Amino acid sequence: MIKMPDGKLFIGGEWKNGSGQEIVSIFPVDGSINCTFKGASQEDVLEAIELAKNAQSKDSWLSLKPYERAQYLYSIADGIESNIERISQIQTRDTGKTLSETSALARSASGTFRYYAALLESSDDSLTSQRSDSLTLSVYEPLGLISAITPWNSPIASDAQKVAPALAAGNAVLLKPSSWSPLVSLELAKIIESSGLPKGLFSVLPGAGSEVGSLLVEHPDISKVTFTGSTSTGRELATQAAQKLMPISLELGGKSPAIVFEDADIDVAISGVMFGIFSSTGQSCIAGSRLFIHESIYDEFLERLVNETNKLIVGDPYEKDTQVSSLIHHDHRDKVSAYVDRAIGDGGRILCGGKAPIGAEFEKGAYYLPTIIADVKSSSEIVQEEVFGPVLVVMPFKDEGDVIEQANDSQYGLACGIWTNNFPKAWRVARAINAGTVWINTYKQFSISTPFGGEKSSGIGREKGSDGIRAYMSQKSLYIDLTGKPHQWANL
Repeated sequence: MIKMPDGKLFIGGEWKNGSGQEIVSIFPVDGSINCTFKGASQEDVLEAIELAKNAQSKDSWLSLKPYERAQYLYSIADGIESNIERISQIQTRDTGKTLSETSALARSASGTFRYYAALLESSDDSLTSQRSDSLTLSVYEPLGLISAITPWNSPIASDAQKVAPALAAGNAVLLKPSSWSPLVSLELAKIIESSGLPKGLFSVLPGAGSEVGSLLVEHPDISKVTFTGSTSTGRELATQAAQKLMPISLELGGKSPAIVFEDADIDVAISGVMFGIFSSTGQSCIAGSRLFIHESIYDEFLERLVNETNKLIVGDPYEKDTQVSSLIHHDHRDKVSAYVDRAIGDGGRILCGGKAPIGAEFEKGAYYLPTIIADVKSSSEIVQEEVFGPVLVVMPFKDEGDVIEQANDSQYGLACGIWTNNFPKAWRVARAINAGTVWINTYKQFSISTPFGGEKSSGIGREKGSDGIRAYMSQKSLYIDLTGKPHQWANL
């Protein structure tokens, strides 16, 4: 057992006890307490904002050349890389995710900081085409103070995707992690502190959304909000941002379709579908939670899928063979279970799972078995709403037109998976699906170099990619006269 963070908050470069509501971090595998501490209060947030404003406006930060800012990001990347074991241990304790997954998330976070550092090495402004007797340029400048609000399911990776490009752009960042998984974000603060980043430019403020989150959106000194979380909360934040005419990026919920055509490689499709929904115990915004199977292979494919799902190893996240661990919290497990119960009441047929596992090792944990539900209508709650758990609904389809219509029959548009050996078909369907990301013959593959975001109720804007830094900057046009003469309008 490693020593867990002590619960002090990182406010403007100083470690302090919070003065807000109590936060209890639990290990959801057995309900034991990792630590208890005070979260941030509004007074703590106001202090962090003032310190961030002062630090971000100093010449010592604003005057740094891009490659000089890059050195801080390289240092942070190295710090994460050298502490992967500790970071992954903390995140597993805080979220219940398997150790193999939290290790991968930590490596991903290191890669994110390194990627944006490398982009800064070659960062250029633009000399626009000359249309008059003026030299015209387009330059990019930091927005100022960024509020980054991250979810509980993959905190270290989500933190990096927001913090790295925002700092790279020359901003100050106020990070608000979820109260259900705050510890790894506090550990990230230690690494950022050790990089020598000027004090005030980064704070970690876990706390209640109604108290901390709202202030981090409404405060007049906040220049942009970047949020990953539920669609309902995203809508509230968007409304608040609109009152300020402030930019906001939102990565929200999903109910992503997985589509298996009759010509698909069955082994590839089954493994991809299972990974898409049951990895991370289904707690992923891009989980492939709606499965559409061509009617000609529906029964055969579904039988194999159920058999393979029943073989998944559910257990302790520290065991190397574990594939499905506990959910984040007992309250969340009960919410997932209630969705399944209502689906049964709505006519759904449970093909596997549908309950918590039995056994002494599961009694105290927030476990729920991988679940497959058939015989549901497209209008059913279980088909239309995000469950955020290991629950898959299955439906047959007739042809391309039918599956495109069914797949797009959702308020969400985050991701999609397609399995077929017919490339033209894959291309047609991928272009017809309303989703920000489409995987073909695979699922849940990510690259920091490739933009990510959603359509419809799944969000606004994109993260990652070479334009990720620009999302945290304002564009300014410059006109420089080349004639040296008075303007003719003045008749001088």
